[in-house]
Amino acid sequence: MTYPLAYSTWGKEEVEAINRVVDTDMYTMGRHVKQFEKEFAETFESPNAVMVNSGSSANLLMLSLLKWKYKLSGDIIVPVVGWATTYFPISQNGFKLNFVDVDPYTWNIDVNKIEQAITPNTCAIMPVNLLGNSCDYNTIKDICAKHDLLLIEDNCESMGAKYSNTYTGTIGLAGSFSFFFSHHIQTMEGGMVLCKNKDDADYMRSLRAHGWVRDLPADSHLYKKTGNAFDDNFIFATPGYNVRPLEMSGAIGSEQLKKWPNIMKTRNENAKHFLDLFFGKPWCRIQHTIGISSWFTFGIVLDGPLKGRRAEVVKALDKAGIQNRPLASRNFLKQPVMRDLEYIDNNDYSAADDIHDNGFFVGNGSVQIKSQLDKLYEIISSFVK
Repeated sequence: MTYPLAYSTWGKEEVEAINRVVDTDMYTMGRHVKQFEKEFAETFESPNAVMVNSGSSANLLMLSLLKWKYKLSGDIIVPVVGWATTYFPISQNGFKLNFVDVDPYTWNIDVNKIEQAITPNTCAIMPVNLLGNSCDYNTIKDICAKHDLLLIEDNCESMGAKYSNTYTGTIGLAGSFSFFFSHHIQTMEGGMVLCKNKDDADYMRSLRAHGWVRDLPADSHLYKKTGNAFDDNFIFATPGYNVRPLEMSGAIGSEQLKKWPNIMKTRNENAKHFLDLFFGKPWCRIQHTIGISSWFTFGIVLDGPLKGRRAEVVKALDKAGIQNRPLASRNFLKQPVMRDLEYIDNNDYSAADDIHDNGFFVGNGSVQIKSQLDKLYEIISSFVK
């Protein structure tokens, strides 16, 4: 038996989509990317979608939007457990990281600790919807309204999750998605930003492609095109990057969206079996969900008699062919890269420290893994017998 972290969601449809792009001899973003953006926006009930080459780049565009279009500066509140490229775009855009501990049960930002972390220079909150699980957005939105803060979401791990019947990634000003191999849908590499405001979408479309305006509508607020392509195609209106997606990724994305309902059905069936096995066990904690989870992976924090024994458990899982890895970034303040980043340390990170020392996750995917989960339970529970 093998139990990998991720399973391919591809079939002949994706190969045929790649071949269709090859036949056009057009490989950089074009009509297939535009079509996928349209379909993705419709699926997740958002007025605007901007595709990029990764979820990390999606975060980069959102932070650059705050810096350049909204002219913000100061610090941005983030959970101390996330992913590296949750944090790096914040620093790369000149903001200071303002770390808040996570809730010990949901593993998302602890909403009871946000207000005490706010400074006179705080300009935004960027929660992470971790491992498919929504944050407590009613509370977060109330805090943002009270303190005049913008809200953006790192939703790279939580495509399809819902909070109060609203898809995560569409709750704030903008939200990011990732289509990496291990994620809910897979486009080789790829990511997306969903946003409410057309002008924000146009700004990010310019940012993703050198800062030029050639992909924008003629009446964009950034630049009114003259109709002279010689000039219009080489006007640079924003301090942009080159984070364009490939046409192949757009074509694959359209095929993956057709499969997405069945992918989620299987992921949810796997999750039900995982919960039946692990929920309420005194020797571990699993993630408590808020709203509807999309079950990116299955996280476990060892507790009780297994607290402090992660190395033994991981060794046994490795021997059995059960792939595993640390729970996201763990406590990111303990990463050596922090020596190069500006941040605010709010001192108490007990929940993140527990995740750092005792947490790990195993995979979920688009195939039934009941026997793999049974084996996982058998191995871990054997340590308490």
